[in-house]
Amino acid sequence: MSSPDHAVRVPTLHRMRSRGSLVVLGLVGALVTGCTAGAAPTRTPGDAVTQAEAEILARLLERNHEEGGADFVVTAPYREGVVLTLTGEVDFRDDVGRAQALTTFGDGREDDVRTLFFTPDTVWTGDVPGLREALAATDEPDAEYMSRPMTTADDVNGPLLTDVLLGIVLGLSAPSADEAESFLGEDYTWRGQRSIDSRLASLFGIRGERTVAVAAADDLLLQFVTPLHDDAFDATITLSDHGPRTVEVPTEAETAEAADHPEIAAALGV
Repeated sequence: MSSPDHAVRVPTLHRMRSRGSLVVLGLVGALVTGCTAGAAPTRTPGDAVTQAEAEILARLLERNHEEGGADFVVTAPYREGVVLTLTGEVDFRDDVGRAQALTTFGDGREDDVRTLFFTPDTVWTGDVPGLREALAATDEPDAEYMSRPMTTADDVNGPLLTDVLLGIVLGLSAPSADEAESFLGEDYTWRGQRSIDSRLASLFGIRGERTVAVAAADDLLLQFVTPLHDDAFDATITLSDHGPRTVEVPTEAETAEAADHPEIAAALGV
């Protein structure tokens, strides 16, 4: 069985720098209404972020950490007619998550569906067709998942697209706030308001052609959109139902390491 289409390497992606900084991730956004007392000022798309807004923006990732976690949906239409969708939940405090990875094809091929657990260092892949049969003759015949290191820009061929997306999800949290002054200047602009999953949000443009949306009701981060692979496509990460999460990764008994079975891992696209 060949590797699924979403398990492609993205060598042109810049290395994701250290987590825990809204500035590093390039995320900037804030409320227009609710930032100041009295009526909201008249805004024009393209206006710079105000000081009051910057103070809210500086706490976006810290707020995610305080909330504890969230549900998420990531969409990445990385090839013509092919879309990778990750749907799951993340524990921001313990840096762990799980997701269903669904790849849909526009040419009539059957969808590829897998279950993922992930930390900053490791990815576990389950629901892999043929895995049980392939492991039957090994010393780990009962394993339901294969684990491997999270790929990074330091790898020879660069990071896997899936890992880049999972890394962005884990990076949407920080134990402390950023400096509000970091969000002032021409690189950060207000883009208006719209509804995201029936929630009113303010949109902001940031350097690198990224956008961020912040909920009008509670100042929480709702959505982050970023171009990937030399601007070939946009990845959209949407958060919802913020609150504590507990995610337990597969046990050793449930796991076979890809490094111990490289031929099986390569054949099954793990």
